Amino acid sequence: MNKWIELLLGLILVNLVIFLAWFSGEWFGAFWNFKHAAWEFFKGGVVWFLLMIGFLLIVLGISDLKE
Repeated sequence: MNKWIELLLGLILVNLVIFLAWFSGEWFGAFWNFKHAAWEFFKGGVVWFLLMIGFLLIVLGISDLKE
């Protein structure tokens, strides 16, 4: 696929998700509450990211102890 088409399609999708998340509570009602779902997903992602960084630091520390 052309790199410009990929870039344009990616920008459209990102803007669509931001638009849906921002206006979901006002236009679509409680059934389409993407803002809450996106926030919960982000909070869970932050927890897993910090957990993986912790495991990475432990593995790097053990690796440094072996040397």
